[in-house]
Amino acid sequence: MTVTIEKLDNNEVKLNIEIEPAVTSFEYDKACRKLAQKVNVPGFRQGKAPKLVLEKYVGIAALQREVLDSLLPTIFESAITENNFDLVSAPNVESYEFADDKTLKVVAKFELRPEVNLCDYKGLDIQIEEFKKADDAVEKELKTLQDRFASLNDVTDRKSKDTDIVNIDFNGYVEGEEIKGGSAKGYMLDLAHSNFIPGFAEQLVDKATGEEFKINVKFPDEYHDEKLKGKDAEFNIKINSIKEKVLPEINDDLAKRVNPKFTTLEALKEDIQKYVDNTAKAENDKRATEKILDTLFEKIDIKIQDAMINREIQALMGEFKQRVNMQGGNFDKMLEKEGHQKVYEQLKEEAVKRIKTSLIIGKIAQTENLSVTQEDIQKKIGDLAAIYRTTPDNIVAEIQKNVNLLHSINQQVITEKVTKLLLDNAKINYVNK
Repeated sequence: MTVTIEKLDNNEVKLNIEIEPAVTSFEYDKACRKLAQKVNVPGFRQGKAPKLVLEKYVGIAALQREVLDSLLPTIFESAITENNFDLVSAPNVESYEFADDKTLKVVAKFELRPEVNLCDYKGLDIQIEEFKKADDAVEKELKTLQDRFASLNDVTDRKSKDTDIVNIDFNGYVEGEEIKGGSAKGYMLDLAHSNFIPGFAEQLVDKATGEEFKINVKFPDEYHDEKLKGKDAEFNIKINSIKEKVLPEINDDLAKRVNPKFTTLEALKEDIQKYVDNTAKAENDKRATEKILDTLFEKIDIKIQDAMINREIQALMGEFKQRVNMQGGNFDKMLEKEGHQKVYEQLKEEAVKRIKTSLIIGKIAQTENLSVTQEDIQKKIGDLAAIYRTTPDNIVAEIQKNVNLLHSINQQVITEKVTKLLLDNAKINYVNK
């Protein structure tokens, strides 16, 4: 057997493989015996059909593919290991030929990970706009908690105010036709924090319990539903009940209601202050990390093959389509409106940035000998369990069903370790605008 390796442009390696007749004939006979056990040839017991009969029944091409599947994985693995190739996709067989003398000739290609020549990534001098917490951040958080723990009292002696919560029935119509999903009964609407169409909640103010009326609104031009955007709509409304929000006092009792561990208001304030400080730090770290990666992105030239970019574009396209559909939009119509070429170019830019960033992070991790430990995985699983409000065992069960999830967790851990290293070694200058 001979294997000739040829390095091509664009991060590809070509293998020209030639396997002698003795090996090919042996594997071909083995393939015949294997397939004979799997198929039922009329007139013969299973596994007893002669080679000539089997060739006619399943086809010589099927037997030849069995030979390839048997021989090539070991050959590929040997070539990859001996030459220390770093692949980014599975080997691709471009052509094969079984000669008359049974010699097998195969041409295959490997796609290699692009080479990354790092610049000096430590001690980078960067400037970012500093994120500062508001002076009244703690007070705002307290007011949010005060609103969350408010009680609702029935209102019977007055009409609705813009701070009330109303229980309503409604039916919506556009051009005389009922809006799909535009009706409900017994819907609780907070008039002060409505996410309905602009102008909807405002027209429910100064109405009495039991009152029935019509309101007119206009769907925003950027509304997600193509059939409704920019359209005038009419809604039939009935006020079933009105409730007044009664805010509790901000004191020790509120702190205990938030969490029994807070025995005093001061203890709650201290916890909020930590949250506010951590949020500000996390935002500044995020800005600094993005600036560092952008700086490395500009300094490091990486030749990325088209095939790798196209795969990432397809992945981004899938994510984009899922987001549009989840928001109630029509992906195909959106694509047609925006223009296929425009969307493609936008996704291509994002794809190149994603790939390049991933390659840089991977190279730094390799250079710094950063690895993922079992403790890292366990901690990340615990973090995910907290985020999704489930148990670590449930996350482990999901990992067992989807091996890609474990790969994603590994990538997250490595990325976090690399970004921490970059932040710890950068000179960050905060500027205020």
